Amino acid sequence: MASPALRAVAMVPKIVVGGLVLLAIGFMLYGVLARYILLPVTDWLDMDAPNFFWVEEAGEAALAWITMVGAAIAVGERSHFALTVMTHRFSPKIQRAIHIFNHALIVGFALLVAWLGWKLMLLNVTLTSPALEFSLAWLYAPATVGGVLMAIYAIRAGAGSADHDITDVKE
Repeated sequence: MASPALRAVAMVPKIVVGGLVLLAIGFMLYGVLARYILLPVTDWLDMDAPNFFWVEEAGEAALAWITMVGAAIAVGERSHFALTVMTHRFSPKIQRAIHIFNHALIVGFALLVAWLGWKLMLLNVTLTSPALEFSLAWLYAPATVGGVLMAIYAIRAGAGSADHDITDVKE
């Protein structure tokens, strides 16, 4: 059983992703409201149009973070796809070897994603987005963060028991 402090730290990515989902929904709602309600009203009143061009950039950044950190959470909770058609027929030793190999592949893929994300961050650190003018490295940072988190979670899952089924997945 994990300590309360460890459980609290493990909740941080989930809280971040939950907050980003709410933020992305807010961005999109503002974009729709500004485009289809506020824009016609300000045109009719001959006022300056609301600025909603930043919504797309902010939404893309939020979606990138949601996707990559969410994928890491899915690995950590063992909710990734697993097809166990024949493995239950093998000996426990072979099942354990397959379990470790499966998670080693996940770690390898995750570290590749993190490394490529890092390289893209370095390549784009001087470029800025047109509307918000933030560094485009922030669009590639989620790949690095998510890849590292995926690797950590996959190492932890690989070191654990090979005996798991659909009931192990936390909802």
